[in-house]
Amino acid sequence: MNLIKKPFGLVLLFLVKVISVVLDGLTGIFDFIVNVVNTIAKSFIAFIGIGGFLLFFMFAGPLGIYLLFNPAVILTVLFLVFFPILGRSFVSYLKYINHTLTEYLSDLANSLVMGKLRKYKTLSEYKIEYKRVEAAKRQEEQQRRQAQQQRAWEEHFSQWQNSQQSQHRGGYTNSGGFEQNFHTRYRESCDLLGVDYSSDSSQIKAAYRKKAKEYHPDINSSSGATKMFQKINDAYEFLSESNIERYRKAA
Repeated sequence: MNLIKKPFGLVLLFLVKVISVVLDGLTGIFDFIVNVVNTIAKSFIAFIGIGGFLLFFMFAGPLGIYLLFNPAVILTVLFLVFFPILGRSFVSYLKYINHTLTEYLSDLANSLVMGKLRKYKTLSEYKIEYKRVEAAKRQEEQQRRQAQQQRAWEEHFSQWQNSQQSQHRGGYTNSGGFEQNFHTRYRESCDLLGVDYSSDSSQIKAAYRKKAKEYHPDINSSSGATKMFQKINDAYEFLSESNIERYRKAA
């Protein structure tokens, strides 16, 4: 039985390398295509935004009207709008399959060749582990961005304080400024997440999860979903524990 296990494990290790190379290649190709199409789509949107699309149809005359209702043109526009969204989801899915499948097969092969204990027994357990690791990475990135944003606000606040002190020394006071901007953004962030201004961190977190799930680009395919999802993340990052405490003290 052991004579069969080892050769089979070696074949599996070779198969893992092949699968990894193929999936890495596909991921790179699709990622490149998505980036190219996304760049073209952004340029097209910018062209429309400055009125270029309207000017083209005005000067093109009947030809412009023909192009406007041409199925090929309509399909091209739809492709530029939806392909980047679907493409990013497909690239994420390829990475997910690549990691879980190669991890599962590698552990299985090593257990057959060297008798090592497998980390998990089923493929679904490897999938759960991948999702857990990715969630931890997202949380770490979110905390990093939140800390970076907090440092930026503290730096602005320090500059504002120095400015206020300089104005006081010169016999001039200013009651507006940074604190008013802080309170305005705090309320706007709460309004975006749909929570009261007096909400605590747990209520804000629950509202964020609900909103993020509603507008996540992998779930919501509407044109404004990605932008709204980013605004929701920015609002949640701003409503940190320290900013909640600061708002309450100033209220």
